[in-house]
Amino acid sequence: MGTKPPIQALDSTDRTILRLLQQDGTLSTPQLAEQVALSVTPCWRRLKRLEDAGFITGYQANLDRRKLGLDILAFVQLTFGVVTDKSIQRFEDTIQQHPEVLSCHKITGQADYLLQVVAPSLDAYSDFIETVLRSLPGISLIHSSLALREIKASSQLPVADVEI
Repeated sequence: MGTKPPIQALDSTDRTILRLLQQDGTLSTPQLAEQVALSVTPCWRRLKRLEDAGFITGYQANLDRRKLGLDILAFVQLTFGVVTDKSIQRFEDTIQQHPEVLSCHKITGQADYLLQVVAPSLDAYSDFIETVLRSLPGISLIHSSLALREIKASSQLPVADVEI
């Protein structure tokens, strides 16, 4: 069993910086410094430390999938009948190459993996299932659930108010 690396202490200013950047990743360092009541240089140092420690792993814009024509959102459960290191590695490598797969998780329960997939249409989604997933060795069951209505979609993590 592996050991977890120690978690670096985050004070209230660090947590506020993380919350603010999740809400608006375009904040400049001077804007961020003003909101956390720091001067620019100490704020930049904290930001750099949070990035170097891996708390901040990147910056991106959140896009509206529907405005991009990605009307289908599917949750796909995959079950492997035959599990080999080679088939799992091929599956994971293939998934990495397909941008329509928003997330892929190895899970507990009846299925082995859970994917979140977007597509412009049911036909395009069907093509992805047939040409990508069904072509992979070892998969014995593909179960799709299509989202009828999106109630909440967020990538923002809850940042604890207590020091860790």
